[in-house]
Amino acid sequence: MIKTDVALVGAGIMSATLGALLRRLEPNWSISLFERLDAAAAESSDPWNNAGTGHSALCELNYTPRTADGDVNIDKALSINEQFQVSRQFWAYGVDNGILGDPSEFINPIPHVSFTHGEAGVDYLRKRYDRLAGQVLFEGMEFIDDPAMFTERLPLMSAGRDFSDPVALNWFTDGTDVDFGALTQQLINSIGRSGADIYFGHAVTNLSQQSDGSWIVKVRNLRTKEKVSVHAKFVFVGAGGGALHLLQKSGISEAKGFGGFPVSGEFFRCTNPDLIGEHQAKVYGQAAVGAPPMSVPHLDTRVINHKPGLLFGPYAGWSPKFLKSGKITDLPASIKPNNLLPMLSIAPQEFGLLKYLVSELAASRSDRVNTLREFAPRADGHDWELITAGQRVQVIRKTGVGGSLEFGTAVVTAADGTIGGLLGASPGASTAVPAMLQVLERCFPAEYKGWTPALTEMIPSFGQKLSDNRDLFRQVWDWTSASLALKRGSEVATADADRTPAPAV
Repeated sequence: MIKTDVALVGAGIMSATLGALLRRLEPNWSISLFERLDAAAAESSDPWNNAGTGHSALCELNYTPRTADGDVNIDKALSINEQFQVSRQFWAYGVDNGILGDPSEFINPIPHVSFTHGEAGVDYLRKRYDRLAGQVLFEGMEFIDDPAMFTERLPLMSAGRDFSDPVALNWFTDGTDVDFGALTQQLINSIGRSGADIYFGHAVTNLSQQSDGSWIVKVRNLRTKEKVSVHAKFVFVGAGGGALHLLQKSGISEAKGFGGFPVSGEFFRCTNPDLIGEHQAKVYGQAAVGAPPMSVPHLDTRVINHKPGLLFGPYAGWSPKFLKSGKITDLPASIKPNNLLPMLSIAPQEFGLLKYLVSELAASRSDRVNTLREFAPRADGHDWELITAGQRVQVIRKTGVGGSLEFGTAVVTAADGTIGGLLGASPGASTAVPAMLQVLERCFPAEYKGWTPALTEMIPSFGQKLSDNRDLFRQVWDWTSASLALKRGSEVATADADRTPAPAV
């Protein structure tokens, strides 16, 4: 029997973040992490399994939808960016305090760009710019509709383009590319060095609550086939698509009624280094009419192991698996009496999604190259290889007698605070720190108030909105830019934390 204060299930960005937070807040608590694969961040947090934008809403157009009267709603963009700033502060604190190492291993400066074409698209981006550019969190955004400027900024996308079809960009120089795999590995290495027990190749098979509120976690060593019982005071299920099954097995009422709809993603990865060198940005377009938010096409510069790369996608695929390394029985095994009606109700509600998936599955390689050519008109399929990215399980939430499909994350916690978990996908990794703060607040209400000074040290804007405080945002931005060695415009921020200390709040 293994005894631990905290059991973390899954070695992705969520468990890694929660473990790092708890290690600073309660250094005497014992922590044990269990991962069924042989490495950290091998599923959704793997750098090739996500776009690495940081989902800061700087370029993703699904966060700034048109309203019925033709205006642009920016509420979601402000909320998402605010959350990303919290994550960014914790990462900067981590670098300053030895939790994280070389920041260039996991975060690098890359412009974030929104792209549209056609008169309606240009009009939309102009209105989006007008609504966002005056906001504190989006200062520095540019609106570009000049073909010469477009060509200068995006040579790969301009080659062969017919500019009689008008184009527009919302350009934000100070975006970032985040390698959530490298970030996860650094966080897990840190909690391991501080005394946490890390078990790779160990699959959690069941959870059962005891009369005193603690949990017995059943674990199987996949190498030796040995079965181990773990006694934990608190359990966090950060197992990606596998979280739904485990939360269902826990028996907590808060997990009842939830279902999952799996969607896999495929991307073109560029194999031509000359083309990779012609594109230095993350460029997001608009989803096709009737397509879901997760289908937003984007041409992304990636920086992985200090090497630039280029991805285009996503192209949706479908599999009943809940994890890339899962089983074809994952979906049917998740269907329970309490979520059957919500899951059945989704098909007629989400006809557009089903139609989109069918069209994606029927698309040929030639069709996919043609989609790429909307961004890079001279794209040659020989320069791109198709890769399967991560498997995402979208949340189906019970609403009355039916259900609703959600394209986001859902934090699920038991009323007694002894177990929590995360369901869903995007914006996912980028909001890992705010999501885990939510877990801490729900599951440790007695301790949370006492943690305020420590949390404020780690996250100087804790309890405040940066969008309402320009001076604090500027202090936080300058500090995080320095600590994370990021460029700000034409200036290069120093990594010397002594010259740009964390704001004293």
